[in-house]
Amino acid sequence: MTGSARSRLIAGTVSGLAIMAGTLGVGTAVTSPAQAAPAASGLAAPAVVQTGVLSADAALKIADAAMKEAVKQKQRVTVAIVDRSGATRLVLKGDGAGPQTEESARRKAFTAVSFGRTTSELGKGVTGGGVSIADIPGTLFLAGGVPVASGDAPIAGIGVGGAPSGDIDEAIAQAGLKAVAGQLR
Repeated sequence: MTGSARSRLIAGTVSGLAIMAGTLGVGTAVTSPAQAAPAASGLAAPAVVQTGVLSADAALKIADAAMKEAVKQKQRVTVAIVDRSGATRLVLKGDGAGPQTEESARRKAFTAVSFGRTTSELGKGVTGGGVSIADIPGTLFLAGGVPVASGDAPIAGIGVGGAPSGDIDEAIAQAGLKAVAGQLR
């Protein structure tokens, strides 16, 4: 192989490795503006987006802690946990909880994760006789729904239904959230 051909081969290999390293983020401390903000530069956003999901173990811990708080307060409730899309992940109906408590808990959890705020806070904003967010199907603006957030994004909702007061339902849901609060990132 001649010196010039060898130089081109080495230069081509080094260039290829540099391109691969940049693409994979290996050894690159600074990213170009195009890499840092593809949407701003007119490039298409990624087709796959990673989102946080509450683990089954965490859901069980939340439900267990909430139910222990309910027993401590002598309340017969149902605890429901939904994921970010509103799909039910877990329902735990306590001994003696009424038939309406399951739907109430699920809808409170759905509302909390949908809006990223407690249902007691959201309920304060539902006033007047016109159309409001309370008209959105599946929502319930009674106290007892608490969002579960990772970072600044809601990833799940906890709903409790069955106590004689929404404030009690919410305190029970908050006790459930407290059980995993140190594990959410």
